[in-house]
This record gives sequence, C-alpha cells and structure tokens, in this order.
Amino acid sequence: MKKYQSDITRFLTQLKADRPNLEAGQQEGRALLWDKKPISAEDQRRALEAKIRQRAYVYSND
Repeated sequence: MKKYQSDITRFLTQLKADRPNLEAGQQEGRALLWDKKPISAEDQRRALEAKIRQRAYVYSND
C-alpha cells in the first residue's frame, strides 16, 4: 500500500533533494538574526543602569 503525499510534501522533498545545503543555509541565516550569545550579569546590570527613565506622558513640556 502506497502512502499518500500531498503536492507540498512532494515539492519540499524534491527541493531538498535538489539543494542539499538548503537547511544549513536557513540555520546560518537564523543564527545571524535570532540566536544571540548570553549576556553576562555585569553587562545586564550596566545596561539597566544606563537606561533613561521615560516620563509618563512623553509629549508634555513639563
């Protein structure tokens, strides 16, 4: 008995077969934009201290 495969599944299977480095390229792109190194506790503390408090209503001339 043959298992059913949708058109999308067949397309993706063929695409991955034609371009075997596709997933590696996607993971490299994700790493550039999303995967960040952990920030040390000292850097976190300095970042919090460097923040300037915003007024409750920023458009006020008070």
